[in-house]
Amino acid sequence: MSDAGPTTSAEKERLLELVADLILRDGVIGLSLSGIARGIGSNNRMLLYYFGSKQELLDDASVRAFERHPRLRTMFDRLHEEGDLEDLLIRAWEDLSSEENIPYLRVYFQSFGVAMRDGDEWESFTRRSRLQWVDLATSAIRQHGHDAERARIAATAIVALWRGLQMALISGGDREILRRSYAAGVAGAVAAL
Repeated sequence: MSDAGPTTSAEKERLLELVADLILRDGVIGLSLSGIARGIGSNNRMLLYYFGSKQELLDDASVRAFERHPRLRTMFDRLHEEGDLEDLLIRAWEDLSSEENIPYLRVYFQSFGVAMRDGDEWESFTRRSRLQWVDLATSAIRQHGHDAERARIAATAIVALWRGLQMALISGGDREILRRSYAAGVAGAVAAL
């Protein structure tokens, strides 16, 4: 649909915003294409025309939902700032664990669960989940003077720590215990560099 005109692009964007609203409010578990269409006042045919499949629609809507959370969206830019790497990583957890991000984190982990069940259909989401944050964290760590292999190992450990603590956070974990656990994990990862 690269030859789509401005009206078509505007309509696709409008639908995408509505679906992002829907998944942030209701989640992704058990959503059917017709349920999405009803929930946003559209129909299956229009959604398939613009997005190709339910999975592509949900994947695009998940990205849009992420983009609405500025502390998540700009977190990696802040990791590239001047300063002590450990301090910058601690600030990253403050961004990640911000109360305003909880609706997105719920959608992310619901999507991850669905992707593990329906792997092939969610391949782009799974690939992005596996690689994107590790790549971005690796780049930030390398900018702080660490070699590629060690930076990749530390980034993988830090992203795994983020994911685990985010799951604990959205399931009601004690914020102070999670913060202290994260600080200990980051100290270990940075010391191993």
